[in-house]
Amino acid sequence: MLRPLRLLHKMWQLRVRSPRIHCHMSTVPFLSVPNPDLASQPNHLRIVHHTLQTSGILHIQLALPDKDSHYIQNLVLGLHKQHAHGLPVTHSADRGWMWDIRPSPESFQSNNTQARSETMEEFPWHTDCSYEESPPRFFALQVLQPDQCGGGTLSVMNVDELLPLLRPSARQTLFSPSFRIRVPPEFVKDKGKTSIVDSLLATNTGGKSTKLRFREDIVTPLSDKAAEALAELKSVLLSSAVKARILDLTAQKLSRGAIILMDNGRWLHARSVVKDPNRHLRRVR
Repeated sequence: MLRPLRLLHKMWQLRVRSPRIHCHMSTVPFLSVPNPDLASQPNHLRIVHHTLQTSGILHIQLALPDKDSHYIQNLVLGLHKQHAHGLPVTHSADRGWMWDIRPSPESFQSNNTQARSETMEEFPWHTDCSYEESPPRFFALQVLQPDQCGGGTLSVMNVDELLPLLRPSARQTLFSPSFRIRVPPEFVKDKGKTSIVDSLLATNTGGKSTKLRFREDIVTPLSDKAAEALAELKSVLLSSAVKARILDLTAQKLSRGAIILMDNGRWLHARSVVKDPNRHLRRVR
């Protein structure tokens, strides 16, 4: 009888000590983190990894301030060590893993060029690093200072809910390497490589899901069929059917200390106009 009792006691300890995932903000899984040291705990890393594998998105709320982003750095390193997520990518030729996202009228972080995320303008639907030959699978956003003037809403949408709205012929074309994707000047790492030619849709490793790469302002179709498919994709993104599938994460939902982890191919994201010049997020891919 002693072994089963010890096993039950161990299971009870794990349940007490480990934060629990629960549904929040419609369908975005939510995890409260009372102690940033959890980032190095194997059980915590398993929870985060499993949630990203199944849902592709996770909202984490830190209980304590973390202005130097120690938690997210340790989490990313732990996910790499324990679950082979890979190390973060550098953002540009002169910028490392971490990227501060805040309105910056004068001081630009890369190549003396202002990134779109460094403006206060709306940023329509996109995936990060869509101009890379192999875009990073995951990215994280940490809220250091939310927009306190009613702007800067992060909207997200599951690609699996978008694809059925496209005609099969359009999906087939989007799977073909029929699109030139320009590298924004602030993200050029090699001056001899300023664009790639690739598809906008691809199959994830294992063939279990489809991933999308997209940012409208840097994509050029290379054929009439590609132009038609791209136009259909843009039209669907503006449709009422898509609006019903959007999750809007306002500053009230993503308060200071919030972190969003997202599968970069399975979820699209967008940002509304920023109204607070002090809004400050930090990103790692």
